[in-house]
Amino acid sequence: MIGKELIVATPDGAMDGYAAYPDGGGPFPLVIMFMDVWGLREELYGLARRVAEQGYYCLLPNLFYREGKIRFERRNAEGKMVSFDTLPAPLQSEMRSHSAKVDRPRTRTDIAAMLDFCRGEPVAPGPAGSVGFCLGGRAAFYAGQEFPERFLANASLHGTHLVTDAADSPHTFVHRMRGEVYCGYGERDRMATLDIVAALDRAFSANPSVVYRRHLHAGAHHGYSLPDRDIHAADATATDWREIFAMFGRKLSSARADSRA
Repeated sequence: MIGKELIVATPDGAMDGYAAYPDGGGPFPLVIMFMDVWGLREELYGLARRVAEQGYYCLLPNLFYREGKIRFERRNAEGKMVSFDTLPAPLQSEMRSHSAKVDRPRTRTDIAAMLDFCRGEPVAPGPAGSVGFCLGGRAAFYAGQEFPERFLANASLHGTHLVTDAADSPHTFVHRMRGEVYCGYGERDRMATLDIVAALDRAFSANPSVVYRRHLHAGAHHGYSLPDRDIHAADATATDWREIFAMFGRKLSSARADSRA
C-alpha cells in the first residue's frame, strides 16, 4: 500500500492532499474522497487507505486550500471527536463559513485540476467514482453533475445542503447524473429531514439514466459514518460501505479491465 501527501496545481493555487493506492499493478480506477467540514486528518487518510485496499487510487483533496491547511478538532473525555452540534456557536459559525465556500464553481475547478493531475499518476482513464462526507457529500454530487461522463459511481454520506432554494442546488441538477448514486442519511440529522430525503427521491426517480440507492439509518446522527466520532454508528456505516464498494465494483470494473488489456 502506498500513501503519500501531494500537491495539485489549480488556477487558484496549490491544493494539498493525500493519495492512497495499491503497491504495483496499476493503473487503478480513480475514486475521489471529499472531506467533511473538520478538514483533512488521519481519520480520513485511514478511510482513503481502506478504499485503496479494494484496488482503487483514492485521492483526498483539501477543499479549504484557498484559505490554508485548515483543520478543526475537539475531543471528549474518552478521546472521541465531538459532534458539530455540541460546539460553541462562534466555532460553528466559523466552520460553516468555510463550508459555504465549497460551492459548485470552485469544486468544478478543483475536480478538473485533480483529473489533470491524475494523468501523471497510476490512474486508469475510464470511469471514476467519488465518496464524500458532510460538505463532501455535496461535492460528490457536483462531481457527478459537472463531469457526468467520468464520474459514474458517486456516494454521499450525511451530505449537507443537497436540497436548497438556490438555483444550483444539487437536487436540481440530478438530471445530469449518470451511472449510480448511493446516499446514506441519518434519521436524526437535521440536514436530512424527511422532506429533504423525499425531494431527492423525486429528483432521482425522474432521471432514468441513473440508479439511485439510499438508506435512512434509524437513530443515526449527522456524522455517523466517521469512525472517530462520538456518535459513530458502526452498523449503519458497515451497510453504507457494502453498498459503496458494490457500486464501485459494478461501475468502475471496466476501468480496471481496460487498463490491463
